[in-house]
Amino acid sequence: MSTIRPELVEFIPQSLATGVLYISERYRTASHLCACGCGEKVVTPLSPSNWRLVRQGDRVSLYPSIGNWNYACRSHYWIKNNKIVWSGQMAAARIAQVQERDRLDKAREIEQRNRAKLTGKNAAKPLSLWTHLGAVIKRLLD
Repeated sequence: MSTIRPELVEFIPQSLATGVLYISERYRTASHLCACGCGEKVVTPLSPSNWRLVRQGDRVSLYPSIGNWNYACRSHYWIKNNKIVWSGQMAAARIAQVQERDRLDKAREIEQRNRAKLTGKNAAKPLSLWTHLGAVIKRLLD
């Protein structure tokens, strides 16, 4: 597969069509069948510590990359402007580093949300443009 078509939905359907990225903004998640064709369902939660969806008209991109390391296919790719951009395989040690970084990012996000609830303030403040761009560039280089 070399392209994917975004489809906005309220609920992710139980049966997914090949080549469609289902996006539920209400439930902050996107799902699709693995781009390699293995048939595995890929779920990408949309949050600061998971994936970020960028919409430009009828085109979408997901950041960071999608690494299906828990599937037999172990595929690794990006979704950029509705295109599947294949990325090289990663060594097991590098995968472990990325998974640990992701775990720490999620723990920080949960801590921030819990702290905000305790203090009565809104959840985590939006990142500044420069902070956000720096995080995107860092993930691209990792």
